[in-house]
Amino acid sequence: MDPSEFPVSLAVIAQRFQSLVWTCLDSDLTRTAVFYAERYFALAQNSHDARHLYATSLLREGQTYPALCVVDISRQDQCSGCLELKAKCCSVLGRYRQAQEALEEASKELAHTASTSASSSRIARQSPDPAAIYCRSGAMALKGNLQTIAAQSFRQALNLNPMIWEAFEGLCALGSLPDIDDLFPPLPDPNKHPSHPNDEFNKNSGPSATGAGFFTPEAGNAGNLFRGLKLDANQIQPFRMPHLPGHRDSLVSDDSPFRFADTTFQQAHRSSRSQPALSGSTQPSVTRPLSSADEAGPMPKKLRSTAPQVALKPSKPLKLSIDDPLKKARTRPALMSSNSFSSSHTRSQSTVNSRAAPPASKNAVVTQNAAIRRSTRLLSGTGSKHAPKLPTRERRKQQSHARSRSIESDEDELEAANSPSPPAMPNSPRSEGSPSSRTLSQEQAAQAAYEIEVADKYIYDLMRQFAGASRALAMYHSQKCLDAIELLPQTQQQTPWVLSTVGKAHYDKGEYGSAERAFRAVRTLEPYRLWDMEVYSTLLWHLQRPVELSFLAQELLNIDPRSPQAWIAIGNLFSLQKERAHALTCFRRATQMDPSCAYAYTLSGHETIDEDLDKAVTFFQTALRVDSRHYNAWYGLGTCYLRMSKLRLAEYHFRKAVEIHPDNAVLLGCVGMVAERRGDREGARALFDKAVGISPANALVRYRRAKILISAKEYKAAIKDLEHLRNFSPEESNVVFQLAKVYRLVGDEVKSAQLLAIARDISPKSMGKIKKLLNTKKDDGGDDRMDEG
Repeated sequence: MDPSEFPVSLAVIAQRFQSLVWTCLDSDLTRTAVFYAERYFALAQNSHDARHLYATSLLREGQTYPALCVVDISRQDQCSGCLELKAKCCSVLGRYRQAQEALEEASKELAHTASTSASSSRIARQSPDPAAIYCRSGAMALKGNLQTIAAQSFRQALNLNPMIWEAFEGLCALGSLPDIDDLFPPLPDPNKHPSHPNDEFNKNSGPSATGAGFFTPEAGNAGNLFRGLKLDANQIQPFRMPHLPGHRDSLVSDDSPFRFADTTFQQAHRSSRSQPALSGSTQPSVTRPLSSADEAGPMPKKLRSTAPQVALKPSKPLKLSIDDPLKKARTRPALMSSNSFSSSHTRSQSTVNSRAAPPASKNAVVTQNAAIRRSTRLLSGTGSKHAPKLPTRERRKQQSHARSRSIESDEDELEAANSPSPPAMPNSPRSEGSPSSRTLSQEQAAQAAYEIEVADKYIYDLMRQFAGASRALAMYHSQKCLDAIELLPQTQQQTPWVLSTVGKAHYDKGEYGSAERAFRAVRTLEPYRLWDMEVYSTLLWHLQRPVELSFLAQELLNIDPRSPQAWIAIGNLFSLQKERAHALTCFRRATQMDPSCAYAYTLSGHETIDEDLDKAVTFFQTALRVDSRHYNAWYGLGTCYLRMSKLRLAEYHFRKAVEIHPDNAVLLGCVGMVAERRGDREGARALFDKAVGISPANALVRYRRAKILISAKEYKAAIKDLEHLRNFSPEESNVVFQLAKVYRLVGDEVKSAQLLAIARDISPKSMGKIKKLLNTKKDDGGDDRMDEG
């Protein structure tokens, strides 16, 4: 894995994935959690956090064997977390001895190894997530065949949270999918926020690095991490949780509990002031150090004044200290009443040391008793009586005449009260170190927020790529799906989800060889996978692979005997062995395991189509009631009506299947066959040409087109198609017979006789057709039904 392919460090992306997956698990969106956990595990396969999260998601989804396969690695690579998850899986599977052994090993490892890993902080969801509720409501409506309600619920879920993969899969199942750019608009590249404390960064700062704010829900947000989300062109962070009133719990950004306390104090300070300097003006927020008296409370006793400090106190700050603490006494009654004997005395003396004054004065020496008396007056609140008697009162007013001076002087005194540094020089700038430290912290917070935004955009863009492939597969645009998968990162292409999608895309295209290779790769990566195995078993049925199909059926039955995929595989095996009664029993068992499994009803209809057409029609109609977009059921109904010679009904159902799957050559060939029987040879030939163009390797449509060409007396084109079919299927008697007929029509008697002899050897039952062909005239195309049987 090349680290250069990631826009930010993998640690930041991993943290965002962890928060996202845990939020999905907290909302019971286990299918979505499995999807994102697989993406995370593909990025960091050597990370135990990714392995544990993937196994936990699979276990919560009910995929116990796949979860066990993830954590059941070599003992030297296992950690205590792997052993604990292994114990959970074994407990679900009833392997209690293995579970006990795993727990014992985990306890030994924890006893000898100090835990150094810390999980990302997150707040538990206290109420149901609205997006998750809409998603589950849509899933129930989909199973209940309430398609309109299901589509509305899924769209509402995606509006609240665009990262819910289950809602997107529900829309895919319904087939009502807009373009990906409309559903998930692309995002602009994030920019770094300004670092000045008065800029917009303090108002709209991103979430902290602790995980709270983006994927991790907050208690006040009811567990919804994307509440109020509206994706539009002006939205910069479409899947970042909006800010709520108040501040987040973060130590690396401005929105921290310390800043919240400081802001609260400033509001109370302003409301209690009576100076005209604050009326009608807006005071800018001032960031204070964490060691300020407002946040830290009373100072330790070691900061109290000593005798040498008293001797060095200048007279000017002493006179000012009478007035300034009075303001504090009026504005901070709660703080002073909580600790009146320690904090006030410390503040009054520390304020003296923080003021700049000439070093020598006749009032410079002050006794300890005088300081105590002043503190007593401050505590009693009667210091205002003696204020006019001080000789420097007027000079104090002149120095603090500016309206903004009152707030700034109090802030300086609070900063200096807890500062262990010596008094500042008279000409030195005030509080020179604090702004620089604030600027550095703001820069660090801005950088952290920027990296989180970049990681969020990376995950969002990755989800959009997967959504594009899934949408193309749902719309049966198989080649578009494969093209979209080619654009995925290399690390994601070798995952079970991607390979399974590749297999289904090739299967829909009729490319069974490529589909088989993809499904074999899926079984190698995830041997205990159940999802999509019903498609794989049907693929093996088409390829006539009884041994592989038998092995697959046994494994699926051992993994989960209550899964419909296992019973469908067993039914396909019996169908391949021409045991239709047993196959129907297995398909019926699959519908009992999952009444919403439309594929099992469809396979039951195909098994009964040769014996009881009415029963087959019932099975196909039941499948369509479960899933109206199951094109195989529409195809089955069209086949039934075609055998009943109900051509209009047959063409209607075939065309409905084509609307769902427009790139299926077999369906186009069926529509062309109905058109041919209606006498529309030109329309039938156009449909066959289109079908051959979609799938040149499809033997059925090419054979049907050859027959149309023979009836149109285009013998050279017919010979070309039939020779192509003979090269791929030399043992097909119907192809050989049609080729012999065409050579006889063009006057090549020797070639025709050779091919008729081959057809007789391949199928002795075709002697009647051969004799009938020899009795016909050379310029007669013969009966189209001569190739049947």
